[in-house]
Amino acid sequence: VLISITDGIKPYGDHVMGWANPSCWGKMLAGLVLLAVFVVVERRSKDPMFRLDMFRIRAFTAGNIATLLASLGRGGLMFMLIIWLQGIWLPQHGYSFEETPLWAGIYMLPLTVGFLIAGPASGYLSDRFGARPFATGGMLVAAGTFALFEVLPVNFRYGAFAGLLLLIGLALGLFSSPNQSAIMNSVPARSRGVGAGMMATFQNSAQVLSIGVFFSLMIAGLATSLPHDMRAGLVDAGVPAKTAERIADQPPVGVLFASFLGYNPMAQLLGDDADTLPKATVDEVTGRSFFPELISRPFRHGLREAFTFALLACLVAAAASWLRGGHYVHEEQVDGDEHAAEGAEGEIALPAT
Repeated sequence: VLISITDGIKPYGDHVMGWANPSCWGKMLAGLVLLAVFVVVERRSKDPMFRLDMFRIRAFTAGNIATLLASLGRGGLMFMLIIWLQGIWLPQHGYSFEETPLWAGIYMLPLTVGFLIAGPASGYLSDRFGARPFATGGMLVAAGTFALFEVLPVNFRYGAFAGLLLLIGLALGLFSSPNQSAIMNSVPARSRGVGAGMMATFQNSAQVLSIGVFFSLMIAGLATSLPHDMRAGLVDAGVPAKTAERIADQPPVGVLFASFLGYNPMAQLLGDDADTLPKATVDEVTGRSFFPELISRPFRHGLREAFTFALLACLVAAAASWLRGGHYVHEEQVDGDEHAAEGAEGEIALPAT
């Protein structure tokens, strides 16, 4: 399934994405069939990797759904912000393309600072007051931050951008530690290894999935306006219409990955035609500012699509987190015989088997 989604962002024939490729849908169908087979095998196994009966524990199920959606919403965020910095903002503010990978990492540090502040604090407080208010609140703050990112100009003031990075770091820190702790506390002690593996599977799969989803949304957004803007920009710079048409017809995924790598692709896109153009035109087109300014408006469309998706995923994660119930810890009898323990809201946990 993940391979098919990744294939979906690659061009296919005259299509900007690979969803028109029959092999892409074939892989998707094969993956879904294999998932169904996996469920059947695990239900019949004496010692399964996935304890499917643990999904009858509401706190465990809700926590994992929240993990899946939160990872889906934030997994592609880093890529989008790095593309934003490396491909557009940093070159527009005097950084060469060779320098942008380093400085993109430096300018992203407020996100890490926010996580380092909120993570330990929320973990400590959730042990006393339960995971639900912190995990749910974190996802609501994250959704609000994504909404603010949508209205941030492409050529932003760094103070505003850093403030939003700090806020999203605080939100993710508020969510992560309490949510993971609540998931582990909701299962019997002898099943916590399996529970941790299940939680990691949801988290890591969602992060890979989110990259495919975010890039698909970005490519779809770029495809609506990038060809027109690129054609017009190149012609205005003195590039012949035929050459501009050829470059504008290139799949937008190439522009997206060039931005992600902090790389100006205009020299390669011009190809041999650069030898027939005036030096002033070539210097302008391959310079530091032309490519970032050319893709700014189309990139804005793609960003809005991506941030809207992340916002919705965080809202659903917040709802799932709230439905986990109150402060809940699976208990065991002192004599070692495990029993169904009752949570704060009458939740009945599964005994271990």
